[in-house]
Amino acid sequence: MIRSEPVEEAAGYHDRLMWRDLFDDNPYGTNCWLLAAEGSQDAIVVDPGFEPERVRRLLDQAGKHPAAVLLTHAHADHAGSAGVFAGDEVPVLIHEADAVAFWDLPAWNPGFENPLAEVKDLRTISDGDVLEFAGFRIEVQHTPGHTPGHCCFRTDALVLSGDLVFAGSIGRSDFANSSPSDMTQSLRRFLELPDELPVWPGHGPETTVARERATNPFLRDLTKGIS
Repeated sequence: MIRSEPVEEAAGYHDRLMWRDLFDDNPYGTNCWLLAAEGSQDAIVVDPGFEPERVRRLLDQAGKHPAAVLLTHAHADHAGSAGVFAGDEVPVLIHEADAVAFWDLPAWNPGFENPLAEVKDLRTISDGDVLEFAGFRIEVQHTPGHTPGHCCFRTDALVLSGDLVFAGSIGRSDFANSSPSDMTQSLRRFLELPDELPVWPGHGPETTVARERATNPFLRDLTKGIS
């Protein structure tokens, strides 16, 4: 599924229009999000794991220029084609704990083949960093568990949750370099987000923090004591 539209965020929470596009036409249904604040000709591309030419075409059709690639983590379905998409000019940003996957896969140790294209301009990010691209201020939230360097990206309008939380489910934490205990702490951090915040996950449909707090069976036990 591919869709492109101007989006008005949750009423009463964020009244600014933004442009976005979604590319998920791939074997894993991985969501590659493209977004730009109102009035910006630059766009952020999140997790371009597949078909970089088609992702580029979506930007071209909207008259947008890629300012940066943000990777929630280094699994190939999210990061495999990032280097091809970015080419020589676009920086690719990923948490330092997952950046190692690009040059030393055995050290990162995912437990499976994880082919990643070479990235010319790979930059590392850390928890609490604030990135400014495409008219957004984006807070990096390190949420390990699925992978050591998994991150969510939060703006005042939404959170890009990667493979931390999906609509009705959560990401796996049983890979060789996963950590179930870290995953639990990261899920608790997710539950501290405002209820009204839209959640754009790494797979599947959009949701909200409130909806997942109320209905996600994997979060139910964690909601105790969190308001």
